[in-house]
Amino acid sequence: MVVRTIAGILLAFVLFSTYLGIHQVPEGHIGLYWFGGKLLDETTEPGLHTMMPYVTRFSAIQVTLQTDTVVDIPCGTSGGSMIYFDKIEVVNVLAKNHAHATVKAYGVNYDKTWIFDRVAHEINQFCSSHTLQEVYIDLFEKLDEALAESLQKSCDQHNTGIEIVAIRVTKPRIPEAVKRNYEAIETAKTEFLVQKEREKVAKAEEEISLLRATMSAQKDADVAVIVAKQEAAVAMINTEKEIKQKEAQKLRAMVEADIELLKRKVETDAHFYQISKSAEANKLLYTEEYLRALLYQSLANNTKIYFGDKIPTIFSSMLSEKDKMPFP
Repeated sequence: MVVRTIAGILLAFVLFSTYLGIHQVPEGHIGLYWFGGKLLDETTEPGLHTMMPYVTRFSAIQVTLQTDTVVDIPCGTSGGSMIYFDKIEVVNVLAKNHAHATVKAYGVNYDKTWIFDRVAHEINQFCSSHTLQEVYIDLFEKLDEALAESLQKSCDQHNTGIEIVAIRVTKPRIPEAVKRNYEAIETAKTEFLVQKEREKVAKAEEEISLLRATMSAQKDADVAVIVAKQEAAVAMINTEKEIKQKEAQKLRAMVEADIELLKRKVETDAHFYQISKSAEANKLLYTEEYLRALLYQSLANNTKIYFGDKIPTIFSSMLSEKDKMPFP
């Protein structure tokens, strides 16, 4: 009975110990083991594994991106002002092939040494060498880059295998009186910028109005030039038309004059021809014998009786003057 009891206890102990030795390595981690306080060289990949309980200790080390958040960091500026950084987030990753050596050198909480403590140290170094104005305003936008560069340099010097991916720094808390002054300055700057932007907008609107007016005036001038050219072209066309009409009228008048002149010439030539022919006919008709006969006939028709001693000489004188007659 006692033997059975002892066997049952031993079986239960073995089963419980086996249960305690079963462990899980999450995805994105590797398993490291300590036997009797000594870090073993063996590492395991994600999944279920077993180990010897009671004497072997296990830890899962993340080898993917992780974010370490450092909070409430006090620092004093070169001017003696005390400010606080409420939160600084450091995105980093531990190289898988460096995980064993880094944990062996700096422990499972290696990030406390190289992230948390180092961030606080660098922030204090930065604040102590700069004024409140520089920390809070002038150099704040470059603080995350400077901090990331400094942390990466320290990690590389000691071959930790830690890569600093990014750093996000929140605005530090400053004394209320100083904060109110900065807020007043920012308000004044904002008002100044708003006024400046308004002036820019007004100037731009004025330039646009001027440009529109210039474009409108140019358009009107172009239209006026086009209209003037059109009117000049129309006037030139009308002038050419009038000139052509005048030339046509002149040509018509010249033709009519030529026709009239030709007509008169024809009439004159016809009249001259008629007169010439009449003269030739008269010349042929009024011969000396015919005229003499007409004379005698005329004398006969106009018989007059003359008395006196000179009667015979009347006819002789008339006959002697026959050459003075207008006809032969």
